[in-house]
Amino acid sequence: MATLIDLAQTPVRDLNQALHAPEAGSWRVLNPRGAHAVACGIREDLAVDIEGHVGYYCAGMNQRATVTVHGNAGTGVAENMMSGTVRVRGNASQSAGATAHGGLLVIDGDASARCGISMKGVDIVVGGNVGHMSAFMGQAGRLVVCGDAGDALGDSLYEARIYVRGTVKSLGADCVEKEMRAEHLAEVAELLKAAERDEDPTGFRRYGSARELYHFKVDNTTAY
Repeated sequence: MATLIDLAQTPVRDLNQALHAPEAGSWRVLNPRGAHAVACGIREDLAVDIEGHVGYYCAGMNQRATVTVHGNAGTGVAENMMSGTVRVRGNASQSAGATAHGGLLVIDGDASARCGISMKGVDIVVGGNVGHMSAFMGQAGRLVVCGDAGDALGDSLYEARIYVRGTVKSLGADCVEKEMRAEHLAEVAELLKAAERDEDPTGFRRYGSARELYHFKVDNTTAY
């Protein structure tokens, strides 16, 4: 049976302290009402269901836990996540999965600007669209977009891999379309299955770094 916490009666600080020293494996959080930093810093193998919308940095620094938001999420959901799974059943605001090192972030709806900014190993699957400059400075990990992508996708990309099913408004600096080989189709299929989605992997295109920006070239000295 899940441990029940009502944020209409219990401060977020008390909730997070309880999740850091858990007495039960599953939790249900009621009335989040846009509160910030809900379920942050969890280090245990817990299941946390949040019944409603959350504000900034929900499930930030997550390790091992499975956190599900049954609503929308504000800026920086799953920011700096290390492992585990975070799922947003609605839409997510900007900078979803920012700087995250590992784990899986699933957004069933749309994600706003800079989804996956500076991602460092996280896997992100977005059921809808992503906004401008998604995967900006993405260093490692994979971003799968089942809808469309906004301007400057993958700007200043390092080694993160991007897959988009819909249209891309524009590519950012040093981001190029690449061949979709068998191993990439298998990779997309694996991520879609993990996100409980049924899109056909063959409908996706792959984008990655042209590897021009992070190699020093003497001819470009005046531009540095």
